[in-house]
Amino acid sequence: MPRLIIAAIALLTLATAARAEVREAAPHGFQIGGQIVIDAPRDAVWDAMVRPGRWWRDDHSWFGDASVMTLDLTPGGCWCEPGPDGAGALHMTVTYVSPGRGLRLAGALGPLQTAGAAGAMAWSLADVGEGARLTWSYTVSGFSPGGMEAWAAPVDGVLTLQLDRLKALAETGDPAPAGD
Repeated sequence: MPRLIIAAIALLTLATAARAEVREAAPHGFQIGGQIVIDAPRDAVWDAMVRPGRWWRDDHSWFGDASVMTLDLTPGGCWCEPGPDGAGALHMTVTYVSPGRGLRLAGALGPLQTAGAAGAMAWSLADVGEGARLTWSYTVSGFSPGGMEAWAAPVDGVLTLQLDRLKALAETGDPAPAGD
């Protein structure tokens, strides 16, 4: 009986997790993306989404404290992370903002910066019943020994993890979904 309960919990967790996929991967780049239905009003999802310091995991930040991340919602604005002793990191740059509806960012996340990669991330929000659907994509091109396709699945995994946390934050006020 305990195995049945564990299996049921696992299925429920998967049912609420972000659905993402590697759409294409090639030596020159990759595209990942997906959709998440969030049981919160679109404006509440937007409010959470544009505050990455509330939902991004510390272990995927440059300096170990994601809570200090900021996102300047103007074209050319910085998704930045200040660090200790004057250190800092630019995660991405805002290229388009439509409050409550969409956000586009340019840049290479994390170790992709050392691959000379360029990336374009697009997030759009739509009403779905009393909740919202977040549709996202991240397209990256660049050079990495052995090909950029090796980065597709790991980057997809990291972004899926982060977006599961965004979903949890918007729905419950706590970014840590079960098992996080």
